[in-house]
This record gives sequence, structure tokens and C-alpha cells, in this order.
Amino acid sequence: MDERTAGLARQEGWHAEGRAARVHYDGDGDRYGIEFYAETDSVLYWRVPGDGSTATPVARDEVPDPLRDRIRADLTEAGIDPEIEAKSL
Repeated sequence: MDERTAGLARQEGWHAEGRAARVHYDGDGDRYGIEFYAETDSVLYWRVPGDGSTATPVARDEVPDPLRDRIRADLTEAGIDPEIEAKSL
């Protein structure tokens, strides 16, 4: 496990596997899956429907600001530069 993903795994709700970590949060009436990839220093957001259908990627400008703030705080706590949250893919 990568040091950064291990750091995220110590944060509430995060799970790490190798060089990736994932967490799920509810926000603004939707459920989101958030993934961090150490290999590319990337954060991806997914909208996760409650009906079991396929998750879809979400543009950062569509993610509620409080959720983005929480992810940046989690990154900081794990020793990861929070600015990568805004990195365009």
C-alpha cells in the first residue's frame, strides 16, 4: 500500500487498496463515490445511484462545495497536497 493511500485509509470511511483509495459520502441529496489514485495524483468523483444502476462520473463543478471541502481536508490530514483535488483530468 502506498503511504498516501494508507494515510487516507486512516481517515473515517476511506478504504485503500494498493495505490488507490475510495470513500462514499452523501451530499445534496445524492450519494458520491470519491477515488484517489496515487499513481497519477488524481481525485475522481462518481454519482452513485441508490437503485443499483451504474455509477457515473461527475464534473467537479457539479459536486457540492461542502463535499469538495471535506475531501480536501481528508487529503490534507493524510499528508497529500489538497490542491490535487482540483486537478483537471
